[in-house]
Amino acid sequence: MIHDILVLGAGSAGLLAAIALKRKLPNVSVQVVRSKELGVIGVGESTTPGLPDFLFNYLGIRRKHFYATAEPTWKMGIHFLWGPRDHFDYGFAHALDAQWSDLSRPNGFYCDDEFADADLCTALMAQEKAFPRQANGGGPEIPPWHAFHLDNPKFVRCLEAVAREIGIAFIDANVAGAERGEKGIASVNLEDGRKLTADLYIDASGFRSELLGKTLEEPYVSFSPSLFCDRAVVGNWPRTDEPILPYTTAETMNAGWCWRIEHEPTVNRGYVYSSSAISDDEARNEFIAKNPKAKTWDHVVKFKSGRYRRAWVNNVMAVGNACGFVEPLEATALMVIAWQCRTFVDMLLHCGTEATPTMMRLFNDSWAATWDEIRDFLTLHYWANKRIDNAFWKRCHHDTDISRLKPLLEFYEENGPTGFARHLLGNTGSQFGIEGFLVHFVGNRVPHRAKYTPSEAEWKIWKQHCADNRRAAENGVEVREALSYVKHPNWQWHGDA
Repeated sequence: MIHDILVLGAGSAGLLAAIALKRKLPNVSVQVVRSKELGVIGVGESTTPGLPDFLFNYLGIRRKHFYATAEPTWKMGIHFLWGPRDHFDYGFAHALDAQWSDLSRPNGFYCDDEFADADLCTALMAQEKAFPRQANGGGPEIPPWHAFHLDNPKFVRCLEAVAREIGIAFIDANVAGAERGEKGIASVNLEDGRKLTADLYIDASGFRSELLGKTLEEPYVSFSPSLFCDRAVVGNWPRTDEPILPYTTAETMNAGWCWRIEHEPTVNRGYVYSSSAISDDEARNEFIAKNPKAKTWDHVVKFKSGRYRRAWVNNVMAVGNACGFVEPLEATALMVIAWQCRTFVDMLLHCGTEATPTMMRLFNDSWAATWDEIRDFLTLHYWANKRIDNAFWKRCHHDTDISRLKPLLEFYEENGPTGFARHLLGNTGSQFGIEGFLVHFVGNRVPHRAKYTPSEAEWKIWKQHCADNRRAAENGVEVREALSYVKHPNWQWHGDA
């Protein structure tokens, strides 16, 4: 039985895990070790649509508190300056895994040239609008298909306030190490001589992986055969007259890609690159040439892509960078943390907090499958992108390990952009759905042999649907206007206690 839980690390991963455990196991003691050594990564953070549901519905965080303290902006998808097109958008609703009832083919068959207005979400992105307007002509109608842009330190402060409110204790101390025991971890040792013990340890120590990797020596699975980038240079600048865009931008660069994340007071950008293809100085120069207003960090962020073989080992469950990491090309960090915390806690509840070996094995298998799908999805981004014809991008197309994607690629090449391909994504559930894969197939103009030529009548119907979406989007609400509504004292959030 679990009576005491110790969380090592007070970043977003550790705090989300702590809040989830305390909310669902209110009689259990939860303590968080907050150490400056473990740190908080202070970059802008992009998210996916599962996070709002996890924050507000599963963790019970009040929207009023979240918006006031985390100060997010909204993200409706990713704007890709990528591949052979000028650009394409990956929105969070279904643009391509969909079919109008008055057309004979799924949407993707009508998108050889353009699909900006294939659904309302992408139409809003094209118009730089965040939300449709309420039917009465007033404020924003906020749909479930949205995510957030977050400033990580503000997000951490928001979560810390929630944690204290529900009775989670904090210990400010530096960690000297940990000791192994029969059940996994016997104690966490602090530099001041204290030894902290618990029934369950949450390793949220970041890349350090103090418990899972360092003490328990869990084997590490590298993603380097598929993902070649291993560094990033980061910068930002104060926002002036730039619009607050309702999406993350991902832009092809000579040896990787550049993100743009939208905050209300600042614009955050970062260049993810391969150190085998470009030097740090060359990467910084390319980044500054693209972003002359950016003030860059003094240091380069170094990382490795991969995961540990298991995340839940004996009495330790690792979350966040302590158990796995990939570059933020699809903003998967908080997505995985939310999925992992919810799944882990629900499994504990089912077992009465006495986890069975088969439940732990099921968790680890599902967790590994989630990470491996993320690797495969990001691999597709690199393999399909032929925007720049240089040594790095040729290597991405010719040398990237796409073996796990081959069944899906073969199906697409024969059958085109049909949602039937979802059956090839496996039985563990996909974080992206077939929509994400179809967007990158169609967006990057991956060839297929199921070419379809619509009749003149069908084209007219398709263009009318697109025009309807575009008209609704043109009447939508921009980010600044939407923020003015939700910051107003009289704004009411449905579902807030």
